[in-house]
Amino acid sequence: MNTGLVEKIADAMLYEGYLLYPYRSSAVKNRQRFNFGVLYPRRHCDLQLGSDSWEMRTECLVTGSASTTIEVKVRFLQLGTRQERDTVPAGRSLVAETGAAASDESRLKAGCSQDWLPHKWQEGRERDVSTSACNVGAIEARPHRQQFVFAGAEDLEGRVMQTLHGELELGALPLDESCYRVTLNIRNLADIEDAENLSRDQVLLRSLVSVHSILHVAGGEFVSLLDPPEEFKAAAIGCQNAGAWPVLAGDEGQRNLVLSAPIILHDYPQIAPESAGDLFDGCEIDEILALRILTMTDAEKLEVRNGDDRARQILERTELLPPEHFQKLHGALRGLRMSPEGPQ
Repeated sequence: MNTGLVEKIADAMLYEGYLLYPYRSSAVKNRQRFNFGVLYPRRHCDLQLGSDSWEMRTECLVTGSASTTIEVKVRFLQLGTRQERDTVPAGRSLVAETGAAASDESRLKAGCSQDWLPHKWQEGRERDVSTSACNVGAIEARPHRQQFVFAGAEDLEGRVMQTLHGELELGALPLDESCYRVTLNIRNLADIEDAENLSRDQVLLRSLVSVHSILHVAGGEFVSLLDPPEEFKAAAIGCQNAGAWPVLAGDEGQRNLVLSAPIILHDYPQIAPESAGDLFDGCEIDEILALRILTMTDAEKLEVRNGDDRARQILERTELLPPEHFQKLHGALRGLRMSPEGPQ
């Protein structure tokens, strides 16, 4: 499945809300995660009174025949705990280490105060699970089920991971001779003990985070659920999605790819060409965030560099942006159209 263009959108969504400006783990708003599309262990969900879920359901329409094939790629983050890193060796001066302003020294008293050191941080590792090409006629007769396990361990980057266990289920239901309702269920099968005694951070280590899926069809086409043709409107209304929002993806007019996201998108979502890269911030405004990053103190930048690797990449990328790139970020004219009232 060639999903390069779609995965650029999916990557932005994978890290949506992952780490917010000022990109420091010690910042209050970064001490608790609020990623979209989290599938928790079922035992945890059963104990909650809120909306935490252990299952995500995608339903979409496919036109074709029994020989039409569907492939699915599910992507998510697995969180692991990385130990604190010392930003400055004990007893050393931040001013001496970074050339920072003397006023920053008071924030770190004795080299680096505990309030300023990076906290233990749940850092994400990208995971994906793919199915083979499934014949629509076959999954109509018997849904395709595929379990997956990512064993707990400490990876090469120093993240301590817990075991993840999940399942994909892909099925199809014929609605007429040439239209099928395809259903994808993604489940967290983690079996946790003493769920009532675990903190939210502990539960997240056994959860699938920022879950989304890419569906590819061959020998058929997907139908837009947002703007279906008249003959498919009733079938589109009948699709029941839970925690997922499937839209057509890829080049405009292409109908062989669907991106099922945990956030609301329109058909054929795109990354603005002016963007230099992801900033992880909901409704991000690249120019404002880039300028704010440049105004960080040397002490703040030091903490970012010694924290999450992706935050460090944002900082380094922003510091290298040439002045002309900021001009491109300062508004963009996509096109002109005539006012309904005509020329003024």
